[in-house]
Amino acid sequence: MKVTVVIDNYVPPSLRGPFLAEHGLSLLIESDGKRVLFDTGQSGAVVHNLSLLGVHPSSLDAIVLSHGHYDHVGGLMSVLQHAAKPLPVYAHSEIFQTRLSVAGKQHYVGIPFSKPQLTGLGAQWVLSDQPTEVIPGLWFSGQVPRQTDYEKGDSRLFTCQSDGCCVEDSIPDDVSLFHASEQGLRVVGGCAHAGIINTIRHGLAITGQTRLHTWIGGTHLAPVSAEQQSATLDALEQLSPELIAANHCTGFAMMAILRERFGAHFIPAFVGTVFEW
Repeated sequence: MKVTVVIDNYVPPSLRGPFLAEHGLSLLIESDGKRVLFDTGQSGAVVHNLSLLGVHPSSLDAIVLSHGHYDHVGGLMSVLQHAAKPLPVYAHSEIFQTRLSVAGKQHYVGIPFSKPQLTGLGAQWVLSDQPTEVIPGLWFSGQVPRQTDYEKGDSRLFTCQSDGCCVEDSIPDDVSLFHASEQGLRVVGGCAHAGIINTIRHGLAITGQTRLHTWIGGTHLAPVSAEQQSATLDALEQLSPELIAANHCTGFAMMAILRERFGAHFIPAFVGTVFEW
C-alpha cells in the first residue's frame, strides 16, 4: 500500500518540481494495482500535481469524498474532465447539503457544483452511510458514530434547509478510509469532523483490528476548544500509533504539539509526502 499527498496547504521547500499548494486536501492511495483518489482539493491544482507525479486521472479506479466542503470536493470537476471516463465516486448520502461558515464573514463552503453537473462528467455515485469495500482491503467508513463526549466539532459551521432555516452542522457525511494490515489499522482521514477518536474506534470495529498503526490526513484540531484538543491528544496517546501524519486543518501550532507528544512518530504530511508499506 502506498499513500501520496497530492494536495495540502503547504509544499515543502525540499520538494522538486513546480507543485501547487492550496487550502485543501487530496491523497492518492495505491494498492494491488488499483488507484483511489481520496478528496480532490479545491481546484484544478489536483490535476496539475497528479501530472507531476506521473499519474493521469484516467488511471484512477475510484474517487472517495470525505465530506461536502469545497476544499475537499472543489477539484472533482477537473479530475472527471481529465479522466474522461465513468468513475465510481464514493461519498455519504448527505454530502450535497447547503453549507455555510461564519468564521469571519459568512460565506458558502459547500460543494461548488451540482450533482447533475458531476454526473454528466462521468461520476457514478455510490452514496451510502454504511461501510463499503472500495477496493480489496480498503474500506469506506460510512457514517461515523459520535460516541465521545468531548469531540464536539466546529460551532462556526452551519447547514441550511430548503426552507431557509440554518442550524449548526454536525457534518454527518464526514467519512474516512480504513485499511487493515498485519501492523494494525491504517486510517486515511479528510478533516475528521466526526472526531479522530470516534473515527479510529469505528475503524477498529469495522476491520476487527486491535491497534492503531497509522493516521494520515486532516485532524481539525486547530479550531476546536482547548478542552477537546487535550482530551483527544490524551486518548490518541493511549492508542500508541506508529505514525501520525497530519496536515491540512491541523495547523502549525497543533503540529508542534503533536511532535512534542509523539516525537518521531509524528511527521507533517505536506504535498509530495509518500508513505509506503
